[in-house]
Amino acid sequence: LIFDSEQDFLYRQKGQLKLDNTIIEEFLPMLVITALKAKFQPYELRFGPTTCFSSIRFESSITDPVIGGGIQLREKDHDFAIGRHLFIQTSYTPDFQESVTIDTYIAYIAAECKTNLDKTMFQEAAATALDIKTAVPGAKYYLLCEWLDMTPINTSTTAIDEILILRKAKRLSSNFRSRFNIAGNRHQHRTMFEEYLETNPFAIETFDRFLQHIQRMVTDDIEESVLKRGYF
Repeated sequence: LIFDSEQDFLYRQKGQLKLDNTIIEEFLPMLVITALKAKFQPYELRFGPTTCFSSIRFESSITDPVIGGGIQLREKDHDFAIGRHLFIQTSYTPDFQESVTIDTYIAYIAAECKTNLDKTMFQEAAATALDIKTAVPGAKYYLLCEWLDMTPINTSTTAIDEILILRKAKRLSSNFRSRFNIAGNRHQHRTMFEEYLETNPFAIETFDRFLQHIQRMVTDDIEESVLKRGYF
């Protein structure tokens, strides 16, 4: 619809209007629950887009003892998360007569889903990953994208556990994409664009790798894994 439109507005504004965002955010919960339902059966978890705990602070002082210490939570919206419901209660007294209770979620696995991954998005994800792991040291953070739109950077220098390129392909160059701003050019290059999509389908093995990462979080016996490898 967007690509074939005779008007140029939809195509030029599709990013701002979020008209052609990746469907991975909606697909991942169905994939994970279907593939790993038995593994998660013993746990009460939430799957899918979730607002999760990121950091905590207390806005109180000696002369201003706000109830519950003035607890304030910073939270982060995740495109996909596997988390657990959490209630935090704070008070100055052990009987909690005057207290504050906050309702949030802990993300044990979080993923950001992008159609195109560029350097700015990578840097933002690296900062988010660090926040998550500062709050929950055992958490894992993944970045999933359809197309790579940057020079690959070693993730070992960041808190990102892995970047998965779902189509195993780079985005069309900006010089070529700029031609699509005009309806006539979109019509002229439509066959080429279709071929580019068809020759770069979603890679099943990349989704499988993501599932394996999740499965290891549930099934890994740390001591057994260390003894098998011989190092830790």
